[in-house]
Amino acid sequence: MVYVIDKDGRPLMSTKRQGKVKWLLKRKQAKVVKRCPFTIQLLYEPETHCMQPVSLGVDAGSKHVGLSASTKKEELFSAEMTLRNDVPQLMTARRQSRRTRRNRLRYRKPRFDNRRRPDGWLTPTMETKIKSHVNAINDICSILPVSKIVVETASFDIQKIKDENIEGKSYQEGEQLAYANVKAYVKARDNFTCWSCGSHDHLEVHHIIHRHDGGSDRPSNLITLCEKCHENHHNGKRPLAIPFPEDKGFKGATAMNTMRWFLLDRLKKTHPDIPVIQTYGYVTNWNRNNLKAEKTHTNDAFCIAGNFNAERADNVYDILKVRCHNRQVMKQNITKIGKLKRNQAPRLVKGIARYDIVEHEDGRQMIVTARKTRGLYSLKPLDVPKTLTDVPRKKFTLLWHSNGDVITRRPAFPTSGQA
Repeated sequence: MVYVIDKDGRPLMSTKRQGKVKWLLKRKQAKVVKRCPFTIQLLYEPETHCMQPVSLGVDAGSKHVGLSASTKKEELFSAEMTLRNDVPQLMTARRQSRRTRRNRLRYRKPRFDNRRRPDGWLTPTMETKIKSHVNAINDICSILPVSKIVVETASFDIQKIKDENIEGKSYQEGEQLAYANVKAYVKARDNFTCWSCGSHDHLEVHHIIHRHDGGSDRPSNLITLCEKCHENHHNGKRPLAIPFPEDKGFKGATAMNTMRWFLLDRLKKTHPDIPVIQTYGYVTNWNRNNLKAEKTHTNDAFCIAGNFNAERADNVYDILKVRCHNRQVMKQNITKIGKLKRNQAPRLVKGIARYDIVEHEDGRQMIVTARKTRGLYSLKPLDVPKTLTDVPRKKFTLLWHSNGDVITRRPAFPTSGQA
C-alpha cells in the first residue's frame, strides 16, 4: 500500500499500483516524503479526486493502542502502537536533580507559592499517553482522507474487579475501615511484627515493588519491617523472599478512567470537521466474536472501524514510542576532578540520531540504540535481539529518522474467520 498526498499536502486515496508509483517517481512527477509507511507527494494537480469514506478505528489503551483505517471494501492501514513507560522514572530523576541543585542555592527566594496548576492539568504520564494517541491519529489523517473517527473508551469499576460480590453499602466500607491510614492497617494486618526477623520495635512499612518501578500504595504491595531490616534490605545486605504475589495494581484501569474524556475532547478540538464517535468494549467484543477473530489490538481496531466486510491489510505497522530529547544538562556521574558530567553526545552525530532506522552493509535494517561523538554506533537488528557495537558510520546508510516513533512493518497473519 502506497499513501498519496497532493501537492498542497492534502491526503488522497492510497493505491496498490506499484508500477504507476514507480513511473511517477521516475518522471519527477512525485516525490517520496516518508519511507515507513511509504508515502509520496504528487507534484502536479490531478484531474479528478476519487474519494471514498474512510473510517478510523482506535482501540485506546494505557500500554498498547490499536489503529485501523478502512473503507467498505478494504483495510487501508493497520498498526499497533506501544506507549512509553519511562516517564515516572525520568520525573523521579529530574526531581532528585532539582533538589540537589536547590540545596546548593540557599540564597534563592522560595517560589513554590507561585506555582498554579491550570484547568485541565494532567500528570506528565497521562499527558504523554494522551498526546501519543492524538499524534498517532493526526499522522493517519495526514496520509488518508479520514471521514469518521471511532474511539473505544473503557470505564472500569476497580472495586468490582477486586471483589465481584461487592454492592450497595460495601462500596463505602473497604478493607481499611476503622483504621487511621494505610500504614496502620498494614501493621495491624501483620500483627505488628517484622516480617523478616519477627521484631516488634521500630516498625516501618516497605513497598514490595518500589514506587519508581511502578509499585502502588495498596496494602497488597506493602509489608511490615523493622527499621534495621528495612535499611539492610535497601542497602542490599538482606534480600527478602516476599511470599506475596506481585501486585500489578490497577494503574491501567485508572489511566483509562482518567484519559477517556480528555482524549475525546482533544480529538474533537483537533479535528472539528471530522465526527468523533465513542464506542464501548462490549460492542467490540460482540463484533469480534461474530467475525471469529483473535483477541488482538489490531483486530479490535478493525471491528471498531465498523467495516466488517472489508478485506484485511497484508501488513501491520508496529509503532514504538520513544524519547525524543535528553533535556538533562548535567548527569549525576561525577568525574575525577569533581565535576558533573555533561551529556556525552549531541542529538545528531554525523546526521544520525538515536532510534533512527538504518541499513547495514549486509542488507539488514537496524535501529540505532547508541552513538558516540567519534562516530561509532550501536545497532540492533529488527529480527534478532543481538546488538552490534562500535559500528563505524561508513558501514551503514540512513533510511529514515524516527522523530519519536520507531516504525517497523511485519506481515499480517489471517485470522481464523477469514481465508
